Amino acid sequence: MSGHSKWANIKRKKEKSDAQKAKAFTKVTREIIVATKAGGGDPDLNFRLRLAIQKAKEVNMPNDNIMRAIKRGLGASDGEQYEEIIYEGYGAGGVAVLVQTLTDNRNRTASEMRYIFSRNNGNLGETGCVAWLFEQKGLITVQKEAVELDEEQMLELALEAGAEDLSIEEDYYEIITGPAELEKVRNYLDGRLKMEDAELVYLPKNTVEVSGETADSLLKLIETLEEHDDVQNVYANFEIVET
Repeated sequence: MSGHSKWANIKRKKEKSDAQKAKAFTKVTREIIVATKAGGGDPDLNFRLRLAIQKAKEVNMPNDNIMRAIKRGLGASDGEQYEEIIYEGYGAGGVAVLVQTLTDNRNRTASEMRYIFSRNNGNLGETGCVAWLFEQKGLITVQKEAVELDEEQMLELALEAGAEDLSIEEDYYEIITGPAELEKVRNYLDGRLKMEDAELVYLPKNTVEVSGETADSLLKLIETLEEHDDVQNVYANFEIVET
């Protein structure tokens, strides 16, 4: 989990650039379209859409863009048909990697995923080869500077809300929930805490320690994957250690 967190922190810093924001617009637009197709266009009745809209607002997407994406999801305008596919593979050091994608061409995406893995000391595997090393969880992120509670009080509040655990990182807290409990916990904390993010993620059950060139290679693989327009999220089971 700490590997996930350190890497997530690096990712947050990268997302501040204009280029990353443009890619974020593309990714969140696709998520809104798929969420709308799956559960309808009312965010009050569609939790996945509500999370997608929250993501859109976090990257400062204009409301007009959000509404256009919802209309596309409802079929109000002709658009691409996106399919959700999870690719599995291995990075340097045998680290397990899960890649969540939304694609309108699975053959193209599979070919490009295979190329990215092979160019970065990894290889794309078969379905199921590493998925068992992860479990889906709800994850709520809270910046430490945004709360006045100490660690013990934060844990107490998280458990009171129905969360499973609290992970304490350098600059922020991660509140971990079961997938089905994310909405309930988020609603309970709304107004009590200023939450930076709430999302469904895949967390590794155990992590592999990496350092040096192996760590650099893994970060390059992940960065390259995340820059791909079809990729929504990347998860891996490594922890970077100082040498």
